[in-house]
Amino acid sequence: MVWLTALLQLWLLGACGSQIAATTTATPITLYTCVNDTTIQPVIQKFEAGHAGVKVDLFRAPTGQLNARVASDVRSGGLKADVIWACDPLTMQDYVAQGLVGGWTPQTDIPATVCTPDYVGVAVLYMVAVTRTGHQAPATWTDLSRAGKVAVPDPNVAASALGALGYFGPDFYANLKAKGAAQVSTPDDVTTGVAQGIYDAGMTIANSAYAAQKSGSPVTVSWPKPGAVAIYGPIALSKTTKNSGPAQDFVSFVASRDGQALVGSSGSYPTLPGVASPTKPEDTPTVNPDWKALANQKATLLRDYAKIFGG
Repeated sequence: MVWLTALLQLWLLGACGSQIAATTTATPITLYTCVNDTTIQPVIQKFEAGHAGVKVDLFRAPTGQLNARVASDVRSGGLKADVIWACDPLTMQDYVAQGLVGGWTPQTDIPATVCTPDYVGVAVLYMVAVTRTGHQAPATWTDLSRAGKVAVPDPNVAASALGALGYFGPDFYANLKAKGAAQVSTPDDVTTGVAQGIYDAGMTIANSAYAAQKSGSPVTVSWPKPGAVAIYGPIALSKTTKNSGPAQDFVSFVASRDGQALVGSSGSYPTLPGVASPTKPEDTPTVNPDWKALANQKATLLRDYAKIFGG
């Protein structure tokens, strides 16, 4: 009888353990982003390690595909993301205007110049010039039109290209096109094309250009005057999230000093001052588009651009 009682107790303990295991599940939050895997994966891993019970489901794609995913969500009943981490303010402002994100931001020391009541900038892309070794690097952006065969990225695909379009305006691109410039898809395609000698020069992002240079590609990176175009990437909370607590925790983590340090160490440029970041030559000039003035001009900019390079 004693052995039967002991066996019953063991069975009950096993049953309880099975029940606990079956009901213990991670709370999922869905993140939509255009940020590269090199940066986003370490951020997700670090966040999940510090927030037991939270699982981040990731959808990552270039901005053009990200917009298509968001539009598909809207058509099928509503945004399925809990958090969106975009790569430029114009794209994020478009989501705000649609009533998809915003209404909350975390406490952070990130400068107010890259924050709004709806989102906070947590990374920066710098649009620079890349030149094939042996060709003269442009001292100014105007010089790019005289740099030979030039490549530019598509603002319908890449957020950095959209931000640059906002700064330079369509006339700048019309001049490049008149001098024989070609459009490619992404900044990485520009860098690769210049490295392979398909193009003499082009507009790309600093991360891409320095990575190519470091790998031994025959390219020169320059920050033409008046400066590299700084395009900040904002993060925002979905207005329809059903997991606002964990979603807010994720946004807060990315905007925190620890999160910003991780952004910097994983190859992106953080927005928080004093945090180590990738290669950025000392005293290099930078310029910032007037994001407030451009907030409602995305459609017009892309329409005018399409008249130059097609769309």
